[in-house]
Amino acid sequence: MASTEEIIGRRDVNDVEQILMISNTDVEASIHAVKDNADAIFTWDYEKGARPALNKLYEKAKNSQWNGETDLDWSINVDQEAVVVANQAANNRGVGLDVTGTIFEKWGEKEWTELGIQSQNWTLSQFMHGEQGALLCTAKIVETVPWIDAKYYASTQVMDEARHVEVFAKYLNEKLSGHYPVNAHLKMLLDDIVMDSRWDMTYLGMQIMVEGLALAAFGFMHQMTTEPLLKQLLRYVMSDEARHVAFGVLSLKEYYQELTQAEIRERQEFAFEAAVRMRDRFLQQEVWDRMGVPVKEAVTVVMQDPAQQLFQQMLFAKIVPNCKKLGLLDAGDAWLRTKFTELGVIDFEHMPDTEEEYETFALAEGEVASARR
Repeated sequence: MASTEEIIGRRDVNDVEQILMISNTDVEASIHAVKDNADAIFTWDYEKGARPALNKLYEKAKNSQWNGETDLDWSINVDQEAVVVANQAANNRGVGLDVTGTIFEKWGEKEWTELGIQSQNWTLSQFMHGEQGALLCTAKIVETVPWIDAKYYASTQVMDEARHVEVFAKYLNEKLSGHYPVNAHLKMLLDDIVMDSRWDMTYLGMQIMVEGLALAAFGFMHQMTTEPLLKQLLRYVMSDEARHVAFGVLSLKEYYQELTQAEIRERQEFAFEAAVRMRDRFLQQEVWDRMGVPVKEAVTVVMQDPAQQLFQQMLFAKIVPNCKKLGLLDAGDAWLRTKFTELGVIDFEHMPDTEEEYETFALAEGEVASARR
């Protein structure tokens, strides 16, 4: 049985100093190589529809393809500063945060606006990097999963992920004001997922954990942003992401029935590690560093912001119910339930899992009409 320290490298999941010690050491590099240890698996069983739920998802995916160049209105002008001000006003950001005696005490409107700009650049950069991770992992799933229905569906997700990388990069390049390198915690998690030789761990790490968090984060941002192009972009991406998470749930639910208790415990530990890594990445340490603000002090203050606390909790709104659906919460001695309780996110277990709700995210016929012309 692995300890918390053995799983995530520290005893206390909330130890800010230990969290910030993890940094990206090759931020200037444009290429990052990771050893992919998996076998490529051919299957000579071409019976389409042997797994009806996966086949249904595949048919849904084929009819839901959209074009990032033509289905989004790139003519919309984005005044990033005005958007930040409007978002802050619309969502009461900073309300309830006491900065007395902190490094933020003398900040004025100029500094808070610049923080909003940098935060948006950083957040969308991490989404873009995460989508490239999903692109690589889904291509790996096509290679490694032994079922033809899963290979068919995963191939459609490869196209989805390429489109997501494309539209986030275009939005950052044409509408915002700069990229950030991949966050160290996100990079570490993506490396672990790619390096693992077991196809189901790729599913768990990417389809359930990373994509599940992304779906929740996109939904949160879609609700909070006042910028119409970004709202439209997120709406389209969310329609794909819900299918992606459902794909993971459908596939793993069947496969986990074959695993031993020890193998399930290993998946529980990996899910916990992934959850902590993803939570840690949203501390935005790169933003504080770029703005010349003492990182540890800034993070310590911002962690007390009610809005930030709500956001970090909401990131698990899809992960927890999906882990429950897979039986990971209560398997064995309910170890993962205990860990999610310690993280303060267990209450999300009663929300709908993505296998049940993915169709509610689907685009309406008119929204994908131009993609079918």
